[in-house]
Amino acid sequence: MHALIIEDETLIAMSIQDILEECGFTSFDVVNSTEQAIVAAQLKCPDLITADVQLNPGSGIDAVDQICGGPPIPVIFITGSPADVVKRMPHHPLIVKPFTNELVATAVRSALATAKEA
Repeated sequence: MHALIIEDETLIAMSIQDILEECGFTSFDVVNSTEQAIVAAQLKCPDLITADVQLNPGSGIDAVDQICGGPPIPVIFITGSPADVVKRMPHHPLIVKPFTNELVATAVRSALATAKEA
């Protein structure tokens, strides 16, 4: 399975990738801007997206909004800025930083199970 990690803090992106590997993901695109996220998703459609809200430059919400116009892709927002997610993307799971490995793993399993049911 392939995951797109939209995160501009390298250590957090590495931590998320480690958790996703434990959940069975085998390939990753790790990007730190809206533009890079859109290009990465066009090149290889991810099975899951994790996104931070505030990127330098850009917004994870804007990236997800542009990426998810096609087939549904499970998205989990992992951010320290939850207000915009609650307002603009309330149907996606939200994890507030700092996070635990178990919290992310549980959200990933739930998102994938929900996607299979759809």
